[in-house]
Amino acid sequence: MRYNNPVMKGFYPDPSVCKVNDTYYLVCSSFQYFPGVPLFESTDLINWRQIGHCLTRSSQVQLNQINSSGGVFAPTIRHHRGRFYMTTTNDTTRHNFYIWTDDIYGEWSEPIEVDQGGIDPDLYFEEDRTYFMSNGQDDEGIPGIVQCEIDIETGRKLTPSRTIWQGTGGRYLESPHMYRIDDMYYLLAAEGGTEYGHMETYARSSSVNGPFTPYPHNPVLTNRNLGGYELQGVGHGDLVQDHQGNWWMFHLGFRQIGRWQTYHHLGREVFLSPVTFQEDGWFTAGEHGTTVLTFETDRIADDVIQSELKRYTFEHTDWQLDWCYLRHPHKEHYVLEDKRLLLTGTNVSLDDADSPTWIGLRQRDFDAVISCDVQMYDGDGEAGMTLYMDEHHHYELAMIQQGSYREVFVRLRVGDIQSVQQRVALDTNQPMQLRIEATREKYSFFTVQNNRQVSLGCAQTKYLSSEVAGGFTGVLIGLYAYGAGAVAEFKNFECTYG
Repeated sequence: MRYNNPVMKGFYPDPSVCKVNDTYYLVCSSFQYFPGVPLFESTDLINWRQIGHCLTRSSQVQLNQINSSGGVFAPTIRHHRGRFYMTTTNDTTRHNFYIWTDDIYGEWSEPIEVDQGGIDPDLYFEEDRTYFMSNGQDDEGIPGIVQCEIDIETGRKLTPSRTIWQGTGGRYLESPHMYRIDDMYYLLAAEGGTEYGHMETYARSSSVNGPFTPYPHNPVLTNRNLGGYELQGVGHGDLVQDHQGNWWMFHLGFRQIGRWQTYHHLGREVFLSPVTFQEDGWFTAGEHGTTVLTFETDRIADDVIQSELKRYTFEHTDWQLDWCYLRHPHKEHYVLEDKRLLLTGTNVSLDDADSPTWIGLRQRDFDAVISCDVQMYDGDGEAGMTLYMDEHHHYELAMIQQGSYREVFVRLRVGDIQSVQQRVALDTNQPMQLRIEATREKYSFFTVQNNRQVSLGCAQTKYLSSEVAGGFTGVLIGLYAYGAGAVAEFKNFECTYG
């Protein structure tokens, strides 16, 4: 059959996967967004259904007033003796921790911290022993992939942290994962930074403690130096074996907006590449060591159909799964119903590294039409839609209300530059339809008045890209209200991908 990459579109970076019986489970980074660490399941590797989040309580993770792209980094999900474990880093507090659950559809435990630095932690289980890995420096100050043995009940270190591999020389050695396959231990890692030089490398050893011998043809998977290719930034992978014994790598990558336009704004997404073991025990990945947008394979049955949801509405999404908040939300300002959303604004704005009244949905593809009816009630303020990258990079199409005066406007925030592009006065207090048309290169803004569509201009997508904004996230489609006591009602929301 033929499957298309990415297998999960939009801002779902740093995938980690495990298999339990006939089901695969996958988690991704969430950074400043809450709930944290989205959790998915699949039975065929290419169709994924979200079943929850791992971090659902403020007691599990500190997100108050953290900067964008801080917070929850690179989770790992593992299963051992009937229990699921998820380990991750709060990069803002510099704490590595893990949580656990015996019910994958239920709540997870409170965090258990491990006294080892670095980021991108991994858990490896072998009989009664648990090994904890991260990047960083060991107890002697030696940099690399650092490992210690821990007591899984308490997180207490049972051995000193020691560096077991220093990679192949690429910058930002990270994302370690350990596997025992046959009689060898394989240590997978990412190098080169999670941008255009990203790559997957690995080494193997006859002992979990090393020494590790690098694969002679590293990197095993990378799209670096492929100028003109849409798919870039390939790395941060995790291996899994399927029902038939085949091996696969889930990893991140990103799609740039054009063949020669090196900008990406959808975030880092989830890609799937086949892995093949050779007779000498080394493995290769992808198509000649690269990831492509379409793979032909006989490893997935021909009757498996890769499906993709193209239309998102209030009625066809789940407030608890598909939508997320900026940091810890003040729930008293949100009324979430099947066919409408009611938001009460505060004096916290989209420009603040805080928790404005905002709820967002990931932008999953380049071409989209997004629309919503908005009406404001009590109080002065504004409400509408935002294309949100971070507190310094976002575009708004919204209404403003001051007493009896109302207008619709487009505002662009790019770094230190903030500009209101268009203002159109409204002569009615009836609901106003806001409409955004997205392509690879631009967003176009419209309002509909008296059944007549009025253009409010456009803005380039590249100014919301990671190349401009920095950071590790992607654009989310947000609905928001601003202004103490300002109340806004949202109805007929729809996001349709072309």
